[in-house]
Amino acid sequence: MAKSKPIVVKLIIGLIFLALGGLAARIWWGDLLILAKGFIGPFFILLGIIILAIAKE
Repeated sequence: MAKSKPIVVKLIIGLIFLALGGLAARIWWGDLLILAKGFIGPFFILLGIIILAIAKE
């Protein structure tokens, strides 16, 4: 029984942080979309470099 207590505490803390993250995303939704739009270009560049490196081998 004593072994399961830390697991339950970690589960509760994880659920709390999950809820806080969802709440923050909802509050700052517009800013989150701007951030995602700014991330798309560099992500595609990096993805292209990785694919070219894999295809070169």
